[in-house]
Amino acid sequence: MRTKERKNGSSHLFPYSLATCVALAASAPAAAVELSAGDWKFTASGNVNVHYIHASCEEETTLGITGGLACRGAAGEDKSSSISNGLLPAALAIGASTTQNGYDLSVTFGFYPGISTNDGSPNLQQGAALLNTALGTTAIDMRQVFMTFGNDNMGTFMLGRNIGLFGADAILNDMTLPGVGAANGNYAAPANTSLGSIGLGYIYTDWLAQINYTTPDLSGFKLTVGVFDPVEPITQGTATPEGSPGFHAKVAYTNGPFYVSATYITQKQEGVTNVDDFDSRGFDVGGKVTFGGFEVLGWYYNGKGMGTTGLYLFGAAPGGRERDSDGFLAQVTYKLGDTKFGVNYGESNLDLASGELPSDLVETNKKFTVGVYHSLTEALTLLAEFTDTKAEAHNGIENDSSNFNIGAYLGF
Repeated sequence: MRTKERKNGSSHLFPYSLATCVALAASAPAAAVELSAGDWKFTASGNVNVHYIHASCEEETTLGITGGLACRGAAGEDKSSSISNGLLPAALAIGASTTQNGYDLSVTFGFYPGISTNDGSPNLQQGAALLNTALGTTAIDMRQVFMTFGNDNMGTFMLGRNIGLFGADAILNDMTLPGVGAANGNYAAPANTSLGSIGLGYIYTDWLAQINYTTPDLSGFKLTVGVFDPVEPITQGTATPEGSPGFHAKVAYTNGPFYVSATYITQKQEGVTNVDDFDSRGFDVGGKVTFGGFEVLGWYYNGKGMGTTGLYLFGAAPGGRERDSDGFLAQVTYKLGDTKFGVNYGESNLDLASGELPSDLVETNKKFTVGVYHSLTEALTLLAEFTDTKAEAHNGIENDSSNFNIGAYLGF
């Protein structure tokens, strides 16, 4: 058995883990550990990221917004601090790959633990309702369990749980991915991850059970089509059997410094009664271009019954009346030596359904982030960000918050 360090983070046979994608998106070369045993290659890659986050939230006395992402004060305090993960939890992705009978085969297991206490205190026999207490623990988020098979001529099949297609390029190219971006609520009880630009420019792609097929490279083009396990709307209240899976597709084109992509997603939502049935469908389109030290990118999404922030969250009013939604993320970064400077702005909008009266339901979540990311070494990035977040409701309520973070991202 031999051990070696690889600088590209992936072999021809083994697909990128999310941890490797993050390192590439952050312009920090990924170095994965590789072991060989017979015809099998075993890889491990991952990250640990830790940030001091200080959030200044809207006053507690201000009315809140359903679905608003600007944080509000709690227990008389409108400021809070935490030592937490950022947009990403920590990660350890383990994979194995080989070639048999001309087919490239691989499996991946991705473990994503956080550092914030979010599992209560089993030592005191307390449940997760009591967060951030002494003797508490943090949970492991098992996001990836999938296999692939194929080759350069036939393309690749992927089966299992992995990152989705809709919204994936937006989040993987978000400069706040190794950082924090928008804080996730009041940090008196920190969540496992922050928001980045989730719900503030794109809908979270999520981790989905799926079966996909991706074509070989066709003069820079690649097409992915697949089915995924149907996802229940969070606000539906009661889980109902789904009669058919969801469907998604993606086309991407790469040519030197240019990259563009578009995705489509659709799913029929089965309500508690036939009256509550509705259809969810959406698309996103965007791209990026690099010239010199500059990188400019933008992604736009549009959906009906898609909701906002998370898949199908607030996607429909009672009676299966779909709500329209759209949003965009625009970003410019400039790299000078080992330091990258960036600014991005994102906005997500949710319309009322036909006949729906104005309420405290969110109409717009928007934010801007400025950040500095310094590569102290190939693996270690030190960073600082400032983010301002605003939420507006259909009845005119407004919430405003901001957060500052400083921390480090170490990837391998």
